[in-house]
Amino acid sequence: MERGDFDTLSDLWLDASHGEISCVHPGWPVLTGRGEVLRSYALIMANTEYIQFFLTDVRVSVAGDTAVATCTENILSGGPAEEGDDLGPLVGQLVVATNVFRRTPDGWRVWSHHGSPVLAETGDEDAEDTGS
Repeated sequence: MERGDFDTLSDLWLDASHGEISCVHPGWPVLTGRGEVLRSYALIMANTEYIQFFLTDVRVSVAGDTAVATCTENILSGGPAEEGDDLGPLVGQLVVATNVFRRTPDGWRVWSHHGSPVLAETGDEDAEDTGS
């Protein structure tokens, strides 16, 4: 995704012979099927000049031929540049993500991705604000 390599990104997803895939980008409806999911990534990549992911809170659990990975995606991205600028404005975003993988003869492939925006900070400040 960071390199804008659509072919490599497509290869990471499960193909139709192994089951139907699904994807939820933050704020999007559920996308089902390889065509819908890959079109969404093509659209995102076509409209994102720069994107970088810093993954934190990574947890992985494997059971047989299925794996679940959860993490926080700390995303820095920018759209097309304004006239005369090298880069568009950069925006930071936190997304919590769940990725489900299936083991295939060709290796692990993404079966489902669900990303939800983090809308509020959590921690000691929240406890003080709520009187807890």
